Amino acid sequence: MDVCAALTESVDASAYWRKLKQRLKDEGNEVVTFCHGLKLEASYGKKYETDCANTEGLFRIIQSIPSPKAEPFKRWLAKVGYERIQEIENPA
Repeated sequence: MDVCAALTESVDASAYWRKLKQRLKDEGNEVVTFCHGLKLEASYGKKYETDCANTEGLFRIIQSIPSPKAEPFKRWLAKVGYERIQEIENPA
């Protein structure tokens, strides 16, 4: 949800995340398998189940968000991926 809030203009990032997660699941996209519900404590002490992801999962979520704010991350990921392939093909 925090990633959606940061990268979209949505007035309800929680609803945006739920819709995105459902769309990805319906498409057979495995992004949602990277998200795990963990009980995290809110600032006022109550615990809520919260979707959490590791770095790979966050990058996959960012790639799934159609937003101008996500584009710099997508370009960076493509550049890093390209450079890594070049290193593998040409280790010298």
